Amino acid sequence: MSSSWRLTDIPDQTGRTIVVTGTTVGGLGHFTALELARRGARVVLAGRTASKIAATESAIRAEVPAASLEQLSVDLSDLGSVRSAAAAASSYGPIDVLVNNAGVMGTSRTRTGDGLELQLATNHFGPFLLTGLLLPQLVASGDARVVVVSSQFHRYAKEAPLGDPRQQTGRYDTWRTYGSSKLANLLFTYELDRRTREAGLPVEAMAAHPGFAGTHLAANGQYGRSSGGIASILDATVKAVSQSAAAGAWPTLMAATGDLPGGTYCGPSGPAQMAGAPQVVTSNRASRDPASMRRLWEISEETTGIRFP
Repeated sequence: MSSSWRLTDIPDQTGRTIVVTGTTVGGLGHFTALELARRGARVVLAGRTASKIAATESAIRAEVPAASLEQLSVDLSDLGSVRSAAAAASSYGPIDVLVNNAGVMGTSRTRTGDGLELQLATNHFGPFLLTGLLLPQLVASGDARVVVVSSQFHRYAKEAPLGDPRQQTGRYDTWRTYGSSKLANLLFTYELDRRTREAGLPVEAMAAHPGFAGTHLAANGQYGRSSGGIASILDATVKAVSQSAAAGAWPTLMAATGDLPGGTYCGPSGPAQMAGAPQVVTSNRASRDPASMRRLWEISEETTGIRFP
């Protein structure tokens, strides 16, 4: 595939069940779910807040009245919530695609109820656990795909998060921590693809990044809201200099539906991968380090209490 990829390249998704996390109206997950529903998939809208999931369902139905949609409540920062959501998802039967899209960005120093730093908990440990718990349903589809949404911020990480996740020393650096969580996304993706391939399982793992997309993520992370006072200023500034959230979803859609080998990373084709039609891209050397992949996997299993594949 090349940078000529367009939405029209998405094949018919009728009969396929696709779980998308982080589907708040106007975000990447919303537009990912919309296009998949438009092409006939049964889409599971997964998110923290029931009212926000319902709003996304209404927004999608306004464009695709016959959309096949399910709602799943899950807070990825809470490992107990992830386990409950996975149990509820057992009723969906085989799952063809899991899109680990949900995330937080630029939050202040916060510890979750599980004793984990919030950005790493939400962006990595929660998705790791969800993927492991849903793996039997992914395998049952016979040809499944896991898509993990990373970021160009993975290049900003000082190092992979390979220490004790419940201990923190030194000064908290918001953006390097975010970068570390995005680096973790890639290490997880590549190691998951290697492990499922080695185990002979019919599951491939892909990664994608949106470039610079006009979502509410930055404002929500910094101020806990996307409107009102300085949050509105930041939100408007991001949207003024970025591509749309709808366009930001294209690399994820390419990774979810394209004829691509496992371990592929998709991102925008424009200068510095900031915007443009999606294409296959590369990640940095740190994200490809086998020792880091293995160690992060071990830490993730110890932290979440699940072992797979």
